[in-house]
Amino acid sequence: MCDGRPEGERAGDVPVGHVLPGEAPVDQVPAGDVPVDVPVGDVPGGGAGVRDVPGGGAGVRDRRAGGAPGGRSPEEAREVGVGPWPGGPDAWPRLAGPGSPLDPRYDPELLAHGDRRNVVDRYRYWTVEAVVADLDTRRHPFHVAIENWAHDLNIGSVVRTANAFNAAGVHVVGRRRWNRRGAMVTDRYLHVHHHPDAAALVAWAAGAGPDGGRLPVVGLDNVPGSVPIEGYRLPRACVLLLGQESTGLTPEAQAACDVVLHITQHGSTRSLNAGAAAAIAMHTWALTHATPTP
Repeated sequence: MCDGRPEGERAGDVPVGHVLPGEAPVDQVPAGDVPVDVPVGDVPGGGAGVRDVPGGGAGVRDRRAGGAPGGRSPEEAREVGVGPWPGGPDAWPRLAGPGSPLDPRYDPELLAHGDRRNVVDRYRYWTVEAVVADLDTRRHPFHVAIENWAHDLNIGSVVRTANAFNAAGVHVVGRRRWNRRGAMVTDRYLHVHHHPDAAALVAWAAGAGPDGGRLPVVGLDNVPGSVPIEGYRLPRACVLLLGQESTGLTPEAQAACDVVLHITQHGSTRSLNAGAAAAIAMHTWALTHATPTP
């Protein structure tokens, strides 16, 4: 989410091309620059950078020097997920008891060797296809779109948050190739689409709503004329459209929106980065329309 000033005058919170300490520049990470809809391998050790906690949530992994809580070694503290299914193959979940075919939702490799992915408990040991099929039965009817003109590092974060809120789809507008680093493989569980420009996104949205109707496009940027998101009732079925980090929504994207909302700033900064703005917008939608997941 940007501050509405002309390109070249903005000083976004995270400049385009910024690299965190210890990370390689994007152009040195080939896996982060791949076309949409091309699966990439899981990250060793689960790849999520978080420790699983009861209830399927995630907490920050303990990185303090000198070991881990409970007397565990740092190696043990870094372990995520679960080990092999207790009891071996004879105890694996099957359709009709011992000797019957394996429940097709389960992955034999994960059952045998453990599941270190960053997934909630209900999806432990499930195949990716089974997880996607189950999520598809309860997708929320909002979509998230983000403009992609300069290989924005925030797109992966937006994708990961869209997975957390079980968005109906993610739409990359502009360049087909996008930076997947922050997605942490969560795009596997989403439907990711590409549109060459804002006009193409609007053309798709014209018939993508309930019963073939139109999906309204809601922009996020603090530009002149934008409306505070606080107190605004987001449509249940809609597209949340975000712009590129530091430059915000392009004029074409702003013109395509039914309304442009901004997140009120209470400190000294004029803007939030696109990843944070997307998370706030999705949570605002969820507070109005989502019900707790069983």
